[in-house]
Amino acid sequence: MSSTASRSVALVTLGCTRNEVDSEELAGRLSAEGWILVDDAADADVAVVNTCGFVEQAKKDSIDVLLEASSRKGEGRTQAVVAVGCLAERYGEQLAAELPEADAVLGFDSYADMSGHLKNILAGERPASHTPSDRRRLLPLSPVQRQGGAGSVALPGHGDPTSPEQSSPEQSFLELEPTDVTVEGPAPASGPRVIRARLDGRPWAPLKIASGCDRRCAFCAIPSFRGAFVSRRPTDIVAEARWLAARGVKEVFLVSENSTSYGKDLGDLALLEKLLPELTGIEGIERVRVSYLQPAEIRPGLLDAMAGTPGVVPYFDISFQHASAPLLRRMRRFGGREAFLGLLDDVRRRLPHAGIRSNVIVGFPGETEDDLAELEAFLVAARLDVVGVFGYSDEDGTEAEGYGDKVPEHVVAERVAHFTALIEELNVQRAEERVGETVEVLVEEVDEEEGQVVGRALHQGPDVDGVTLLEVADCPGVAVGDTVRATVVGTDGIDLVAEPL
Repeated sequence: MSSTASRSVALVTLGCTRNEVDSEELAGRLSAEGWILVDDAADADVAVVNTCGFVEQAKKDSIDVLLEASSRKGEGRTQAVVAVGCLAERYGEQLAAELPEADAVLGFDSYADMSGHLKNILAGERPASHTPSDRRRLLPLSPVQRQGGAGSVALPGHGDPTSPEQSSPEQSFLELEPTDVTVEGPAPASGPRVIRARLDGRPWAPLKIASGCDRRCAFCAIPSFRGAFVSRRPTDIVAEARWLAARGVKEVFLVSENSTSYGKDLGDLALLEKLLPELTGIEGIERVRVSYLQPAEIRPGLLDAMAGTPGVVPYFDISFQHASAPLLRRMRRFGGREAFLGLLDDVRRRLPHAGIRSNVIVGFPGETEDDLAELEAFLVAARLDVVGVFGYSDEDGTEAEGYGDKVPEHVVAERVAHFTALIEELNVQRAEERVGETVEVLVEEVDEEEGQVVGRALHQGPDVDGVTLLEVADCPGVAVGDTVRATVVGTDGIDLVAEPL
């Protein structure tokens, strides 16, 4: 530890909340090895950029950040810039060749010994760049055979999976006590170890429940570089949730590539329903939020558990992607307008005020005017709280990359503009429907200068689903992490304006 005691590292995270979990795991590993964690890359000996490789714009943003960090080398403290994350895993040697400014491009397999890699880089060595491969091939095809080999495959955000002898799927969630690997001294011999360090002071935190995806959507490359679907063992998830609660986290945000598949490789597809009450029962955890639901896999039992478990918020992040049944088949997905509206009815029958968000893709190869009309009719009828609109672009190695009937780029842009405007109007209308509702607002910011309290109601997910605004004068003594009960009295776009009760 002494060799790195004066070395500092900054983790710069791009992309989704799953990447945030990965960065905090890396931070935990590095902290345990004696590295000093700093917020600003300019103040660090090494800047580790956790990149995103999801869509073209995310790739460009990642490269821009790497270039900006590299341009500061020699000006201040920064001596090295290292690329990790999805872009590094997906492109590896190609990224290194096109971005010589980065001192290393490291894949997921490097995470376990990140400290050693960074020490070698600072010593003047340039490690071999990651060689990409299809990570779906690293584990058995059958999900129930994967857990035995998962310990030998890098699964960012899973920590160090406990052995089957220590933690079996049948074992009680509460049997094992967590230990914190970042605490100095030897770790106890038994029990799940939490390898994580918080990089912010927010009252919520993402918590990874699984990695990878077994679906084969024609437009998506994520399974090829994130790998086959692997669930984290429940005891490890509960241990990490307790660890987060001990550090002031009030809301845990369950993330994965596909939460509706959780447990299938552990022999129990209803395991998420059983996990939810264990998480909400943890002292200090006030909210549990589930994300990344596949509509074709949503079961009535899961809806019942999400609606009937106190502490699980009324929030449904459902990946529709489109509403035209023929186009969805071409995407290698299932469903259609009527089926999706039926699912939304099932949700609202249980939870009338539920928040529902989704994403849609326009401009997919072969998309017709009839397909667009079907999508528009669905969006108008669905009354969704938030919808992200993406224009289709070819992704390397995907099935759709080889499709004919490509929609011209300028037409894709026109469709994106049309649906963005439509959705903005619909989402504002949905926010206005909430005027008069009573909401529980988790405070995330108190801006005394502006006289404003910023938080989120139960139906609002972090970062992208809008916020709820209150006046500081109406909330004397309120602090970040507090919960304020309020009435919605107005809107500002998709944001709600509320007054405390």
